[in-house]
Amino acid sequence: MTRDKSNIILIGMPGSGKSTVGILLAKQTGHDFIDTDVLIQTAQGRSLQDIVDHEGYLVLRNIEEEILLKLHVRNQVIATGGSAVYSAPAMEHLKAGGVAVFLQVDLPTLKARVHDYETRGLAKRPDQSLDDLFEERCALYRKYADITIDCIGLAHDEVCMRIIKELKKGSWKDAGKGTRGSGC
Repeated sequence: MTRDKSNIILIGMPGSGKSTVGILLAKQTGHDFIDTDVLIQTAQGRSLQDIVDHEGYLVLRNIEEEILLKLHVRNQVIATGGSAVYSAPAMEHLKAGGVAVFLQVDLPTLKARVHDYETRGLAKRPDQSLDDLFEERCALYRKYADITIDCIGLAHDEVCMRIIKELKKGSWKDAGKGTRGSGC
């Protein structure tokens, strides 16, 4: 990692392991940890689901963008909300100070992990299924990813090891994209 890009930004679907991997990765790399969903909830004084229920998913996306654009940190592992990639300005801001790592999982894995899809506080259209959301977001995750980690069948610590290995290789600086796995 370079001095200018000291942050590790985790992107991916809800249930991909961003928060859990983020905490472990922060410990292993000596970074601090930020969960942007927690920042949103703290700033708003309410849950993500409450925002979606009372004001709609687009308001949640706007709040998320505002929070991300105000984030000016160094040496952090940042677990973003799954919808962060809907905001080009927010992603460009984050990537100016860090490397975006896409935690890629397949749809069956997500379905096995995400049991609270309808009450999780997701920034999605009310009529949108997990399948539809997965398809819509995958292209955005690939667009912003500097590194893609295929997480299927890996334990969280194994995901961390792969991220650290890719960061050390530095191949993301030249190629801009990691290898594709069997997820999106």
